[in-house]
Amino acid sequence: MTKIIAISGSLRVRSFNTAMLKAAQQLFPENIVMGSIEEIPLYNEDVEAEQGIPPAVDTLKNLIADANGLMIATPEYNNSMPGVLKNATDWLTRPPSDMARVFHDKPVAVMGATPGGFGTVLAQNSLLPLLRTLKTRPWFEGRLMVSRAHTLVDDEGRISDEEALKRLEHFVSGFISFCAD
Repeated sequence: MTKIIAISGSLRVRSFNTAMLKAAQQLFPENIVMGSIEEIPLYNEDVEAEQGIPPAVDTLKNLIADANGLMIATPEYNNSMPGVLKNATDWLTRPPSDMARVFHDKPVAVMGATPGGFGTVLAQNSLLPLLRTLKTRPWFEGRLMVSRAHTLVDDEGRISDEEALKRLEHFVSGFISFCAD
């Protein structure tokens, strides 16, 4: 069975990106496992030298390394990925000798949701140099950019728009197939 680790680039409780990943997990419960960057501290080489790799980082690294693919849902902050997402990747590449085990040739899909009109295109593009550096295998066959996300969720913060759910299902299904090849 194909196992995908899903990570939201947002720490917000009612994050549209986390809502998308939770919806994907409901659509594909056997395939999607949620990972989290919430407990990852700010990267500091002194902390790494004195205390080692934080447990939250080790847990996420092992989840990613053992998975068939990684799916990232990112908001767009100031025309780029959020700092917390970049910070998480900085920790996930420590020590450098682990980078290949965690990321090399790992299929990666990127999607995003935003209240704005451009659907996180710039945040997704800002991830590409990082994914190249990590030597991942980005999935370019599909791209999911959700605009006006605040209009697609219900009072519980769940994706309630049928068209958005269909687009999400098509995207995730395609990525699962890519990972299984």
